[in-house]
Amino acid sequence: MAIASTTISSWEQLLEKARQNTPARRVKRPGQAPSTAPIPSSLHKLPPDRKPPVLLYRDSNSWCPFCERVWFALEEKEIPFETEFIDLSNKPKWYTDLVPTTLVPAAYIEGKLVYESKDILLELEERFGETLLPENLQENAVARQWVDDAETNGFRDIAYKFLRQPPEDANELANLQAEFEAKLDEIEQALSRYPGSYFLSTFSLVDIMYSPHLDRLAANLPVYRGYHIKENPRFPLINAWFVALNQRPAYNRVKSDNITNNLLLRRRFGVEPIGSPLPLDLADAELIEYRAEAAERLSDNREVAIGDILKNSGVQSLGDISIIKDSVDFHLRLLADYLINGNGQLLPGGRTGGKESIDPILAATGAITLAYVRNRICAPRDMSAGAATAFRAAVDKILTSIY
Repeated sequence: MAIASTTISSWEQLLEKARQNTPARRVKRPGQAPSTAPIPSSLHKLPPDRKPPVLLYRDSNSWCPFCERVWFALEEKEIPFETEFIDLSNKPKWYTDLVPTTLVPAAYIEGKLVYESKDILLELEERFGETLLPENLQENAVARQWVDDAETNGFRDIAYKFLRQPPEDANELANLQAEFEAKLDEIEQALSRYPGSYFLSTFSLVDIMYSPHLDRLAANLPVYRGYHIKENPRFPLINAWFVALNQRPAYNRVKSDNITNNLLLRRRFGVEPIGSPLPLDLADAELIEYRAEAAERLSDNREVAIGDILKNSGVQSLGDISIIKDSVDFHLRLLADYLINGNGQLLPGGRTGGKESIDPILAATGAITLAYVRNRICAPRDMSAGAATAFRAAVDKILTSIY
């Protein structure tokens, strides 16, 4: 089975063109998890011979909402930092000996070990200026109290109990929903205290405390409980807050996308969906910077991607492994080419005879490859949420067009 590829760019061409359209870059980590890591946006501020003032210990899958808080603050405050990834399923003994809670995140901040996300955030403010706490003393005191309250007001406990542990008794589930909505009403009321779209008069640590959890709930509740926070008329200020948050570059570097959040909940907690996945944000999917970032990530990390597909997707059972590998490589190039060039000629090898003209083994390999990588991509572990959305939308387009 020969695979014609005259209309598809080479990996080298794709990588060069992608990098012309996006500044996003990652450090390769051969043989490690994750296989790449984002470069902090402020790392260029450091002289070449100086180590960053912060070492962040975080989860290797970039799923932990508490780690996301700290990452968000580091990006907002433009503090250079380096990251040590911890496998939560097999924590190294040196880490459990180092951190009394054995949990992530933890951080060395100018040589001082700090753990618990709230304490790390406050330490960053203490050492690098209160850029995320208001200058006004009265508002500063309110901010500090609300940062404490975010950990003690029971919002997370009630929210995740409603999400993860629905009782068989419908009345009890309704009671959980009512408790959860009462907590959202409290957040809505807090957002009304100051003008603007944030909790305080400016973006602050309070927004950072709530953002990872509200993001995950807004993504998961519609799919797993049939409940919507976004576009819910009961919560106009929370919805305005989501819109304002999405304008912040640091937030877009650290957030997950809806599909990553949905897959995580099912894999880690065994919750079964009752509704359809949320639609992709096609506005993000069409932005060239996100399409180029997705193409750059795929092109630069193609060897790891191909190895993962050959090992774990099932395509190896379709026939001669060398032919299957060529087909996997071809379909990933087809995807990268579509992301960066956006051409309408999607049939493999430039075929024009329709879907029926495609070799069935090629078709099977292509469909498995594309479907596998669509759900394998994890944001922001592999790429930003916007790039992941563009990636998934491109896969959907190719699958619909040729298979």
